[in-house]
Amino acid sequence: MLKTQVRPSRDLRNNYADVMKTLDDHNYVFITNQGRGDAVLVDQDYFTELQNLAHQQHIYNELQKSKALLNDPNTVLHDAEDVFDRLEQRLKARGL
Repeated sequence: MLKTQVRPSRDLRNNYADVMKTLDDHNYVFITNQGRGDAVLVDQDYFTELQNLAHQQHIYNELQKSKALLNDPNTVLHDAEDVFDRLEQRLKARGL
């Protein structure tokens, strides 16, 4: 289960080490400014995990879109050789 803590922004300035130590036991810390949510502080490993999860979700969503296109009878499919020939022609036209 995710553990959360709420801390005022002044704690970042006045008690930075304590705030960072909080991340040892909490997944993230909400930072408030004048009683309102301002930012979220997460440990670097947890942030990397969140990024990986978001990337995997993006890939999954794109695969689902591709699957839907393949199942659509109006979708025009091209032969791979044709696609590469077209790309090569475009690159040559640009002088690459």
